[in-house]
Amino acid sequence: MCFSVEADLVAGVVVGAIAVDSLRHVHHRAQRAVVALPVIFAVHQLIEAGVWWGLGQRPPDTVWQPAAWVYLAIAFGLLPVIVPIAVGALEPISSRQRIRPFTAIGAAVSLTLLYAVVRGPVEASIDGRRIAYQVDLWQGGFIVALYVLATCGSLLASSHRHIRAFGVVNLGIVVLLAWADRTGFISLWCLWAAVTSVAIDLHLRYDDRLSRAGLTVLPA
Repeated sequence: MCFSVEADLVAGVVVGAIAVDSLRHVHHRAQRAVVALPVIFAVHQLIEAGVWWGLGQRPPDTVWQPAAWVYLAIAFGLLPVIVPIAVGALEPISSRQRIRPFTAIGAAVSLTLLYAVVRGPVEASIDGRRIAYQVDLWQGGFIVALYVLATCGSLLASSHRHIRAFGVVNLGIVVLLAWADRTGFISLWCLWAAVTSVAIDLHLRYDDRLSRAGLTVLPA
């Protein structure tokens, strides 16, 4: 989510370029889930550009409604479970059990939120420098807390020190961006998606260098 159609378009293109570079450094099955994240982020931003454009047209329903549905389906139905799956795939086999509870929570959150999107109604409107999405959600605050637990918690539970460090930073940024978005100040989620994509790209490049040097990077 970003603060204008132009910002979403730029973010989508930039993150897409980062995703292409990341794909070049994937050599192991365990890396496929994590490299999927920049791809998802890029598609997500480009879809929201369609929501922005549709909401600015008359009549807008034929454009923004399908785009908003797909946007929320990705945000609600895919990201809560793909993040802990990606973290777990990078773990040594002996440490994967510590991530499994977060994957289970993420799957439950994904099913709950996706059901809410499919059931509808889904509404979206331009609210200053953000798009306000409205979905009829039972116990929304509790579900959001579980969403954060699944995504941020899995990072913090990793056995890899650099992933845990990123998890600490990520949790702080998520709280800050959520506050800025909820108060209607500005939406900068696209910026953090780009930063996260760069971090993933650097991680895969590092693993690639280790692999070329004959050092194992596979979970063991």
